[in-house]
Amino acid sequence: MRFQIMSLSGVVLMSGLLAVQSLWAEDTLTVSDKPAPRQYTYSWMFSDADEMKPRGGTTAGPNVVLDQQVSADFQQLQSTELTLLGRDRQAILAMAGAYRTSFDFIETVGFTPNYESRAPYQSWGTERVYVVAEEPEFISLQHIIVMHFAAEDGTLSEPMVVKHWRQDWQYQDAAMHAFQGNGAFERKGLDATATEGTWTQTVYQVDDSPRYEAIGRWTHTQGVSFWQSDDRRRPLPRREFSVRDDYQTLFGSHRITITPHGWTQEEDALKLVLDDRNNPRSEQPYLAREAGLSRYDRIVGYDFSAGDDYWRNTGPFWSRVRDYWTTLYRNESTFHFVKSVEGVPLFMALFNMAEEPFETVEQTDAAIQDTLSRYVTVGGLAVTD
Repeated sequence: MRFQIMSLSGVVLMSGLLAVQSLWAEDTLTVSDKPAPRQYTYSWMFSDADEMKPRGGTTAGPNVVLDQQVSADFQQLQSTELTLLGRDRQAILAMAGAYRTSFDFIETVGFTPNYESRAPYQSWGTERVYVVAEEPEFISLQHIIVMHFAAEDGTLSEPMVVKHWRQDWQYQDAAMHAFQGNGAFERKGLDATATEGTWTQTVYQVDDSPRYEAIGRWTHTQGVSFWQSDDRRRPLPRREFSVRDDYQTLFGSHRITITPHGWTQEEDALKLVLDDRNNPRSEQPYLAREAGLSRYDRIVGYDFSAGDDYWRNTGPFWSRVRDYWTTLYRNESTFHFVKSVEGVPLFMALFNMAEEPFETVEQTDAAIQDTLSRYVTVGGLAVTD
C-alpha cells in the first residue's frame, strides 16, 4: 500500500496514489494510429495526461487487512424490532470503528469559457472513529488518524497520531449556525414541522472549530440505509485552499450510506465565488462542479493503541474546547473566525495546548478562552443580504 506524506505546519497528512487512470486497449487507436490518451475518472480522456494525474506522491506503509465479516452494527441495523428513531441512531453509531479511509475528489463540469479542470485529488489513511457522546437524540463521533510509515529496509516508524474531524448528530434540531462564507456563521431558526424526523449533522475541523451544518433524513429499506443532506455552503477544505484562491465556498450536498463492511460519503458541490459581503458574484458566480467519494472500509488487526492513548490523555482538554464552542453557539447569533493569527494556525495553537499539563479545569478554560479570543470575533460580520 502506498501513501504520500504532506507536512502542513507540523501536522502530517497522508495522500494516496491510487490509480484512477486506465490505458485503452492496444486495438483502440486514433485515426493516425497514435496511442489513445489515458483515461482518468469521469473520462477526462482528451486532457493532457500529466495535467489530470491525481495529486499525490508515494511512501510505503504497512498493509492492512479488510474485515470480511458483515459488521455487527450493520446486522443490528436490519432488526425488525427497531423503532424508526432507533434505526436512525443505529445507522449513526455504525460509523464508529476502525477503518482504512480513502478520499477521491474530481471536477466534473466547468462553467466558465475555456475552463481548465484542476487535477483530481486522492488521499487515504487509517483512522478510528470513537463515540464521544451517545444520548437519546444526540450522538458525537470523533475521528483520529493513526499511521505507520515503512522505511526502505521494511521497518516501521513509530505511529503518527492526528486528531481528525468530528461529527455531531442532533435529532429534530431547533436552530443551526449556517456557514455564510469567509469564516462567518449565522444562527438560523428551523421550522419544527419541516424538521420533524430529520437529523442535523454538524461537522467540525481538526481543532474543533465548526465547519458546516446540514440537515437531512435517514432512509431505510432492507439492506440499505442512507442519509441525504440538503444543500449548504461549506468552507474550502485544506486540499483546496492550500492550492487555489479563485473561489470562496463550496455549495452542495452529501449522502452517507451504511454498508455491510463500513460506510461511504458521496458529495456533490458547486464551487462558488463570493463578494466581500458573502453574496454570490453577480457575473458567473459558479466556476465548476465537483464530485467526491469517501470510503470507510473496516479493518482488523491494525494497531490503533497510540490513538487510544492520545484520546485518553487529551480527551478532557478537547471536551473543554467543545464546551467553548457550545457556549458560543448558545449565546451568539453571529460570529466569524480566522484560520491563522500572526502566522500561527488555530489548529497548531490548540494541538500544542492539548499536551500541556494544566492543573485545574479553570486554568484549562482560561487558556482556551485566551487563545480562541484571538481567532474568533462575535457579531458585526458581513453576511448575505
